[in-house]
Amino acid sequence: QVQLVESGGGLVQAGGSLRLSCTASGSIFKINDMRWYRQAPGMQRELVASITSGGNTYVLDSVKGRFTISRDDAKNTVYLQMNSLKPEDTAVYLCNAEAVPDKRSWWQEYDYWGQGTQVTVSS
Repeated sequence: QVQLVESGGGLVQAGGSLRLSCTASGSIFKINDMRWYRQAPGMQRELVASITSGGNTYVLDSVKGRFTISRDDAKNTVYLQMNSLKPEDTAVYLCNAEAVPDKRSWWQEYDYWGQGTQVTVSS
């Protein structure tokens, strides 16, 4: 199986920066798309950013120009650089990855989730 572990969350003042990391470990043959979601209390989970194995990215409009997603395949890690943070960015940030755990079943892709890391932006 594949495990995802996030790190880098915390408390920061408005205008500050944080960099989130999510590292995949375990039985991994290939990691395809990697994504960051966030969920604030009482709100629906929303997709913040995604990156394909080829490096194509998507970023939510409300964070465009402030957040950047990247990945290091040698480390099985995806990053989310968050700059100019605003109080409305406060949420639990969750990592998601589509991965193939076994090369013998190279067509079988599964969806994996981390447990989340809290980001709190004070005004």
